Amino acid sequence: MPDIHIHREHQLGFKQARKVAFSWAEKAEEKFDMECTYEEGETEDTLHFSRSGVKGTLLVDASQFEMRAQLGFLFGAFKDRIEAEIGEQLDALLNAPPPAAKKAAPKKKAADDAAPAKAATAKAKVKKA
Repeated sequence: MPDIHIHREHQLGFKQARKVAFSWAEKAEEKFDMECTYEEGETEDTLHFSRSGVKGTLLVDASQFEMRAQLGFLFGAFKDRIEAEIGEQLDALLNAPPPAAKKAAPKKKAADDAAPAKAATAKAKVKKA
């Protein structure tokens, strides 16, 4: 079974690294239809992700991200491409500026007020270890 191993050092600290990992989980769920479970620990968090043909973990601590994944037979043919894309996604999240405080949205017209608001929710399940 082909394996993927991605290691990234960072200077974010544990709290910000946790936010980056959770953001990656949300993107993985949305873009790749992954099932993600996030376990928070004292000094290290573990993100478990899976879908048909892929399963793995992302270990997160105050100084590094360590991703290991196993690809099934069909995805194995695309190992290099998958590994490169995941690496690029992690790099983009690690190099992104910290999220700024959200500005208040402009006031909507009366016609827009009648439409029900749609709240975005993350599917990732969070467990405390």
